[in-house]
Amino acid sequence: MAEETQQERTEQATPKRREDARKKGDVPRSRELTMTGVMLSGAAALLFLAGPIGSRLTNTISEALVIDRRHIFDASHLPVAFAEVANAAMTSMLPFAVILLVAVFLGAALIGGWSFSLQAAAPKLERISPVKGIKRIFSANSLNELLKALAKFSIVALIAVAWLWYSVEELAGLGREPIGSAIVHAFRICGVSLLVISSGLLLIAAVDVPFQLWQYQKKLRMTKQQVKDEFKETEGRPEVKSRIRQLQQQVATRRMMEELPTADVVITNPTHFAVALKYDESTMGAPRVIAKGKDLLAARIREVAAEHRVPLFSAPPLARVLYRTTEIGDEIPARLYTAVAQVLAYIYQIGETLKPGQRPPEPPVPEINEDEF
Repeated sequence: MAEETQQERTEQATPKRREDARKKGDVPRSRELTMTGVMLSGAAALLFLAGPIGSRLTNTISEALVIDRRHIFDASHLPVAFAEVANAAMTSMLPFAVILLVAVFLGAALIGGWSFSLQAAAPKLERISPVKGIKRIFSANSLNELLKALAKFSIVALIAVAWLWYSVEELAGLGREPIGSAIVHAFRICGVSLLVISSGLLLIAAVDVPFQLWQYQKKLRMTKQQVKDEFKETEGRPEVKSRIRQLQQQVATRRMMEELPTADVVITNPTHFAVALKYDESTMGAPRVIAKGKDLLAARIREVAAEHRVPLFSAPPLARVLYRTTEIGDEIPARLYTAVAQVLAYIYQIGETLKPGQRPPEPPVPEINEDEF
């Protein structure tokens, strides 16, 4: 059953699944890459710091071998002297230790990046379960780790033996050097040795990093059903989203109809489109669309406008362009200023200056090239 489930994991992990895994501390890691980084950093540190560290250790050893005559028979002085020597030695090696510590953290973040998760550090019963432990011991992953460890040991051992054989005369010659130069020379030999041995670890890391990334991607793969379920959880079920959109449209339409009686004019198609405009020169830079609709909604807008004596103006091209290029609450486009100004001027004229019984002037015909919009 597990094999069948694994075969069904054909879909790549979604961003949400990757993020959830990261929150749990599950990120790709390569111990071989981290170890290689630490080895190379240690080799570089030994090569560059061999002189300063060697000089300080030489002084420490020289001072430690000199005992003041007053303290020769003082038994309590020995622990104090030993503590001073140990402190001086550790202080001398502190830069080297800091470089190694930084290399450990940087090496761990080379693939997968930084990740700190309390969930990963939380105790789990399965980690101390004997049954789970036996399964882990005899799992394919354990076999892979065993083979990798044997390969790593073989490569490193061969390189180390070959290098020691090559450097045996140089190592033997350390005994003939003064102690100060011998310590510095020994540090440099160790640095070069680490550098040579790290060349074998580079080969192992070059194989292990792609393998760890591939294994991590494989572990995060999802079935098609999991992808669908996640989509429903994050985006919502289609029927729910459709209902929400419907309710939002109803609320928007109700609010639009409540504001429609304040409009200055409703420009119509005359049957298919209706766009209501309002202009207040003290608060608006240009006329604003407060309602618009198509077909049945356009008919409802005309009805409400007629009930509240909002003027209707038939200008089919202008109505179509306004409907396509604006949303409710938007100011009209600058290219329509002239056409809308003609309509508003006409509406204001017949509403304010026209006397009872006087024949209204001919309505303007706004010139609109719909192909430009």
